[in-house]
Order: sequence, then C-alpha cells, then structure tokens
Amino acid sequence: MEEESMEEEGGGGEAMMDDQNHNNWGAGGYGQLLLGERPLPARPAGPEQNGAGLRGCEPGAAAGRAGPAGAIAAINISASTSKFLMNVITIEDYKSTYWPKLDSAIDQLLTQSPGDYIPISYEQIYSCVYKCVCQQHSEQMYSDLIKKITNHLERVSKELQASPPDLYIERFNVALGQYMGALQSIVPLFIYMNKFYIETKLNRDLKDDLIKLFTEHVAEKHIYNLMPLLLEAQSTPFQITPSTMANIVKGLYTLRPEWVQMAPALFSKFIPNILPPAVESELQEYAAQDQKLQRELIQNGFTRGDQSRKRAGEELTYNGSSACASSRGYR
Repeated sequence: MEEESMEEEGGGGEAMMDDQNHNNWGAGGYGQLLLGERPLPARPAGPEQNGAGLRGCEPGAAAGRAGPAGAIAAINISASTSKFLMNVITIEDYKSTYWPKLDSAIDQLLTQSPGDYIPISYEQIYSCVYKCVCQQHSEQMYSDLIKKITNHLERVSKELQASPPDLYIERFNVALGQYMGALQSIVPLFIYMNKFYIETKLNRDLKDDLIKLFTEHVAEKHIYNLMPLLLEAQSTPFQITPSTMANIVKGLYTLRPEWVQMAPALFSKFIPNILPPAVESELQEYAAQDQKLQRELIQNGFTRGDQSRKRAGEELTYNGSSACASSRGYR
C-alpha cells in the first residue's frame, strides 16, 4: 500500500526502498520489477565495456532473464551474502577485539585465589572462542594461549627462586594450587578449540598441554630444591601442615610420576601402592619404625593423653574378650 501511494503522489517517480543494511535498491532494476514498473531494457548482444564476460553474473542480469521471481531471489541472495560478510572476523578483528577479551579473562583466572569472585562473563568468553574457531582462527588462538600462559609461568618461577627456604614449600604449594584451579576454568572455556583443532589436528588434549607447561617451566626448575626441603620437613613432624605436604606430593606425582624414585618413602605416605607389598619377615622393622615415630612425637611435646586411670593390660584383656565373644557369635 505504501509503495502504491508513493507512486500516485510522485507522479510515476521511482520509489526508494532500503534493505536491512540500508542499501537503496528501489531505484534499480530490483525495485522496478517488484513495483510493477517497466522492465529493464534488453542488453545488446556481444561483449560490454569494463568486464564483458562478467556482467551475466550480476543479480540484475539474472532478474532481467527470470522476471519478478528471479528478482526476488536475487534480493534474498544479496541480503544473505551481505549479512554473512558483515559477520566475518578478520585477523585484524581477532587481534584488536576478540583476543584482548580472552587475554584479560585468562589473566584474572591465572591470578585468582581460591574462593575469589571473578567479574568476567563466562558466556561472553565462551562465545568469543566459538566465533574464532568458526572463523578459522584456532591456530592463532592456540598459539596466543600457550604464549600467554608460558609468560605467566616464567614469572611464577622467578618469584619462587627469590623465596627464602622457610617460605619456599608454602609458596610452591600456592603456585601449584592456583594454577591447577585456573585450569578448571580455562579448559572448559576453550572446549571448542580443543575439540575441533587440538584433538583433531594436533592429536593432543588442551589440559595435558597446559599441565606440561607447568611441569617444564616451574616444577622441573624447582624439583631439586624442593625435594630436600620436603624430606627435611617430613623428618620434623608438623613443620608444615599435613594438607600442604599432601597437596605438593600428589601434585608432583600428577605432573611426573617418575619423580617417585627421588623419595619413595615420602610419596608412599600419600600415594597408594608406591612401595612393594609388606612381607611377614619385615614386620619387626615396621614395628620399630612406628615406635620411633611415637618417640619423636613425644619428644616434640605430643602426649598420648591421660593414662593414669588405665590399668596395665586392660586394653589387651578387653580386645581378647571381644574377639572371643565375636567368635562365639555374641554382640
């Protein structure tokens, strides 16, 4: 209706219409055909100036040959092509817009402390990764991610080297826990890159690659300084908290299982099946080790509690009577 009124008021003038990208197409052949105006004049036979063999590929040419239906199809094709071109992410767009967002989010994830609130949009970061993968920027994004995390780990390693011995173990534990916690967020955010580039083209896994980075840039550089301190702390009960010792030992075993050979007795306290199974001929030796540990605990101020009201042999008598009752079926 609007087009008809425009024709009547304009005295046969051409109507001006815009598509979704605000491109004026009403003055051309497309709008004329849709508005019922005179058809385009027939093209002369033979080559034309400025691109003789290419004019037949133009949408206007197809519209002239196919009539109004062809014009409508040409408009739809033109609109969809324009929309597709508008969504293309060039390498400049990636470097100036998309990677800076990812870079900032990775920074925050790598430096967060357990329990901290991170003011980032996981949905936005996930969407950035997805779009970059779809636009064939996976290789560049993977390279940037590895470079980013490598630089971070090199800074962490330098900070550990400057740590005094009494803080060395605790700071290594913080660095290890912080990094492993960050991977729990970073790996899922880059799941599309992992699935469609790292696994399919590199035949690797993103989490394994990032764990390997920590091994190479931090753990390998500090293992020979860390292990003597751990053995010394083990010989002095509660010099460091049991949770810290457990976290470090389990973390080292995750990074490189062969490090067990450096201190089998230490690793066996936290990792099952490290040492060979016990044999009956060594039971006396095991008992002697337990007694030694008890003496060391007593020397460091740990007591067994109030034993004054406990009669000699009472525990043995109670355990023996309980065993007999159990064997007879009593409760």
